This record gives sequence, C-alpha cells and structure tokens, in this order.
Amino acid sequence: MNISHEANKINSYLLLRGKIFARIRSFFARRCVIEVTTPLLLPTTNPSPYLNNFSCDGLYLQSSPEFAMKKLLATGSGDIYQLCKAFRKDEAGRFHNPEFMILEWYRISFDHHDLMTEVEELLRYTIKSPQAKRRSYQDVCEEFLKINPHKTNIKQLKQVAQKNNLVVANLDNNPDTWLQLLFTHVVEPKLNTKYPIFIYDFPKTQAMLARTRQQGKAQVASRFEVYYKGIELANGFHELNDAQEQRRRFRHELAQRKKLNLPSIPIDEEFLDLLPKLPNCSGVALGVDRLLLLASGAQSLAEIN
Repeated sequence: MNISHEANKINSYLLLRGKIFARIRSFFARRCVIEVTTPLLLPTTNPSPYLNNFSCDGLYLQSSPEFAMKKLLATGSGDIYQLCKAFRKDEAGRFHNPEFMILEWYRISFDHHDLMTEVEELLRYTIKSPQAKRRSYQDVCEEFLKINPHKTNIKQLKQVAQKNNLVVANLDNNPDTWLQLLFTHVVEPKLNTKYPIFIYDFPKTQAMLARTRQQGKAQVASRFEVYYKGIELANGFHELNDAQEQRRRFRHELAQRKKLNLPSIPIDEEFLDLLPKLPNCSGVALGVDRLLLLASGAQSLAEIN
C-alpha cells in the first residue's frame, strides 16, 4: 500500500466533508433555520417493521432524530435542522452503513411541494447538482410497471413481477408489499438519472408519518423521495399531526413486527401527547454520507469512510 497516496485520499475526503458541512450550515443560517441537538439514546424509537434498531438495557439508538425534533416543534421551536449520527442494524452495503450521518430539517407552513423546492436548492448549493425533475408515484408506475398503483390488485402485481423476471417465494398477499418490491427492483433502477428526480404522492398505505389526502379518486400520502444518479438521497413528509391516526399506524406497525417475530417497541406516549400541538409543517431526512459520495465521485461508502 502507498501510505502517502492513502493519506492524501483521506485528507481530500476530510476537506470535502468539512466544506459540505459548512455549506449546509450556511444554507440554513441564511434562512434563519436553527440548528438543534437531540438525544440519540432513548427509551423508545420508531416501531416501523422495516427498521431493525440497536437496543441496549431498554434504550434504543435512534434511526432518525424525527420524534425528538417534532417534540421541539410542538413546544414552539420554530424552523429547525440537525446534523447527527443515526443507526440502523443490519444495514450494510454499497450505500448503507449501520452508523451513518443524517441531515434532518423541518419547515413550518411548508407542504411537501414547498420542501421539495428547498431540497433542490440545498443540493444545488452544496454539490452543484443540475435542475431537478418531479414525477408522481403513479406516473412512474404507469410508465415502468404499466399499472395504476392506486387501483391495482394482488393478481395484477404478481403478473407484473413475473413479466419482470422477479421470482419471489414466501411473500405475503399484501398488495403494498408487492408494490414496494416492484418499486425497488423495477422502478428504482430506472431512476439512475444525471439530475435529481423527486417522486411524490405515494399510496396511502405507504404514508409512514405523512398526511394523506384525496387526489382524484385515490387517497395518497403527501410525501416524497429524491434520487440522484441512482442513489436514494432523502425522504420527506407533509407531517401528520393527528395523534389518533398516528396511534393507529403505530399499532399496525407493531402488529406487523409481531408477525415477523421482531421485538416489540414501546409507543412513544409523550410524542403522541404533543402531536396535536405540532404546527403545520413538512420535514425531510437526507443521507449525508450519500451526499458526500456524490460530491466526491466515489462508487461506494467504503471509499470515503
């Protein structure tokens, strides 16, 4: 190994990292968005069955600072952002690490379209990305899967999987599970564009912590994801502030965890108590390590970590 060469690579990455972090802080300072720090080790966390959380002695390393930041918003913080570590067990690969850096921010009186505009402005400011494009979830599914995702059924979804040479065993008959499979394996590879692309208005079954609304004859989730050069960079919501609906979703997720033999997670009652006080706002979580990967031209996180 050429030690001098490796040292130069590390130094170059550290300089880039420092520059990107400075640009992020400058971006929010110009908009009077306050930087905050919230606890990363808490007695509860997001109960999503798609997140495998690290736990120790009844405490959880957070997969996102979302709940803690929303508590600040509900008590009058105003617009806020946070740069911090987040943790997701068993996530390792070209674009995944169990420990990673996340940028999360919330903007009062923004809907998800307003926030998409600001995410694009951040990307252009920090990594000089080209102008982004926006497409609805229904639009890309109709183009690449030849189905309307809001009107489909399990039989049609299985046929689409077969046409795309996806051989799947032991997958349940939940249409949403099949939709997510097809989106990941068929649609996402088509989003490897030279410009950022926002996908918005997901099915209501994929609302997570977002509001839902009527869109024509379908109910959709007011959320978006952004991809750039084939990499999923961010996930944003027009935030739900209905505690009763959020409790119903948490209970559904806990039931799913039980079916999958995953450990149960206590519901964050403080979060639900404060949720009705959450102002009308939108929030987004962006993977900073992936942002640095794009800025550096590296092919995998292993090259820059």
